Amino acid sequence: MCGIAGFIDQASDYDVNARLRTMGEAIAYRGPDDSGIYYDQETGLGFVHRRLAIVDLTSAGHQPMRSSSGRFVIIFNGEIYNHNALRHDLEASGLGIEWKGHSDTETLLRGFEVWGIKETLTRAVGMFALALYDQSTLLARDRMGEKPIYYGSSQGAFLFGSELKALRAHPAFASDIDRDALLSLLRHQYCRGPQSIYKAISKLAPGSILSFDLVSKKYEVETYWSLHEAAAKGLKHRISLSDQDAIDQFDELLKQSIGLQMVADVPVGAFLSGGVDSSLIVAEMQRQSSRPVKSFTIGFEEDAFNEAPFARAVAQYLGTDHTEYFVSPREALDLIPRLPSLYDEPLADVSQIPTFLVSRIARQAVTVSLSGDAGDELFAGYTTYAHAEKLMRIYDHLPASLRPLTSIIMKSGARLSEVFGHSQRARQLALSAFVLNAQSKSELTSRLTQFWSDEATPVLGLNDQIDHHNPFSDLGLSDLERMIANDMVTYLPDDILAKVDRAAMAVSLETRVPLLDHRIVEFALSLPMSLRRRGTEGKWIMRQVLDRYVPRALIDRPKKGFGVPLAQWLRGPLREWAFDLLSPEVIKRDGLFDPHAITRALDDHMSGRRDRHNDLWSVLVAQQWVEAQRTTTHRS
Repeated sequence: MCGIAGFIDQASDYDVNARLRTMGEAIAYRGPDDSGIYYDQETGLGFVHRRLAIVDLTSAGHQPMRSSSGRFVIIFNGEIYNHNALRHDLEASGLGIEWKGHSDTETLLRGFEVWGIKETLTRAVGMFALALYDQSTLLARDRMGEKPIYYGSSQGAFLFGSELKALRAHPAFASDIDRDALLSLLRHQYCRGPQSIYKAISKLAPGSILSFDLVSKKYEVETYWSLHEAAAKGLKHRISLSDQDAIDQFDELLKQSIGLQMVADVPVGAFLSGGVDSSLIVAEMQRQSSRPVKSFTIGFEEDAFNEAPFARAVAQYLGTDHTEYFVSPREALDLIPRLPSLYDEPLADVSQIPTFLVSRIARQAVTVSLSGDAGDELFAGYTTYAHAEKLMRIYDHLPASLRPLTSIIMKSGARLSEVFGHSQRARQLALSAFVLNAQSKSELTSRLTQFWSDEATPVLGLNDQIDHHNPFSDLGLSDLERMIANDMVTYLPDDILAKVDRAAMAVSLETRVPLLDHRIVEFALSLPMSLRRRGTEGKWIMRQVLDRYVPRALIDRPKKGFGVPLAQWLRGPLREWAFDLLSPEVIKRDGLFDPHAITRALDDHMSGRRDRHNDLWSVLVAQQWVEAQRTTTHRS
């Protein structure tokens, strides 16, 4: 795991080596072990690399790395888990290959020389973002978007890097905010790709290669793997196995994935919440380890958010070397001023706080930590999916002419529930009313995961309205399958994986996600829904495998989620902070949001009339981020 950045700028009138070092220093925490730069004066191309040494800790793993023929120069962030198998295949080619070290970066370069770029990436199993110099410049990202890379043309320069702060360190960077990205932030709690928070900068889509022509200064993007194609293939070739055979096959795939991802030249551990996903990962790790696996969890004083006892019970049963750390409210609250720097781009998923805290605890003992992320997306685990199924059945059976009236009745029921203090019932009715008023199934499922759902999103100066189109609508998937597939190309890379990457890399911790081995992803997409979700039970096939290693009694419980008591904090210790940041004067000065809508939401929440903490948090995150950028700009 590392940090990469660079530019193509032939009109530079600055010290390019100093500028590259500055860009690298902006993300030095991603790679504290080593650094290196490369600059080609003829093309104006510059690379900077910050290294977190995981495989081959020697100088043979130093980057930027040049291929043996001298043709390629690469900066690479990530891990190629099957690189030893790729080396074996390369050695079998009869070319008499000699290796300088045992890093996966060197393996990639050899593969590019022998097989070509696209073929090598197709053969690779791993997570990565890379920049490569040949006759053109190339950027590439892993299939599921585990590793980030931003890019864009600004004031005559082409910029790229692992995080926006590296791009901001270049003098050509333009900081104009994309209002449509703000809309995405308030609607979904993250900036949905390919947009970034800045107009001039985009996120490279997962499974994509960007080629930049050094002569024409134009670039084009192509895919070498897409979830759309994988979903189409999965639908065409549905697995027709017995339950038992399907369970066995998934167990074997997971075993192989975890076996590869446990390989490192540094200590490896795992996050453990005691839920299905993380318990399954840790159980499989412990089966393959001759020593107790190092597992990590954090606890909270508030019972509604405290998963520590469940993680402890699983750890004791599996015999892991378990670390449990209880976080005080003050410790969590003290982290909030650091969020703009930690997450770089505005992110309003409140689980960002415990994710950073558990990463910080893990980093004290290990350099690599495996996680159970993606189980909910792959195997239909979210409670939202169960709610969606119910609403879609109502939608199908309710005549279009009656849907507006039904929505009005539900809104009235929501208001009555609020009056009588049934806040959760009120939220469910209000959301159902909003969702059932949709004009299509795609809009229904899109609305189901939106915030600011009962009124216009208060972003000023919008260019576009929210797009409800589901890119998987042309495949013939079921309504639920389309919703899940869309989450896998939006919510998963742009929220979940971005959150984990920034939190972990902030403390120089590499995270790995065994469930996102693309062979597991393709397997999940080929399963009939009855093996992913059975009745009301999500992640059915995962639970069957976990039953082999952990008693169901240790796992079966209502899902708590990985969050903090934000609703209470906003009415308590964060109250003054929220009022200051969302005051009409501040909102008007920054000009991003409608101050009347913000004041109304703030009053609703603080008075206890309605729980608006999710709505408010996205605005607070955006405003805090803007304040942090203003401060940084003034300092520089």
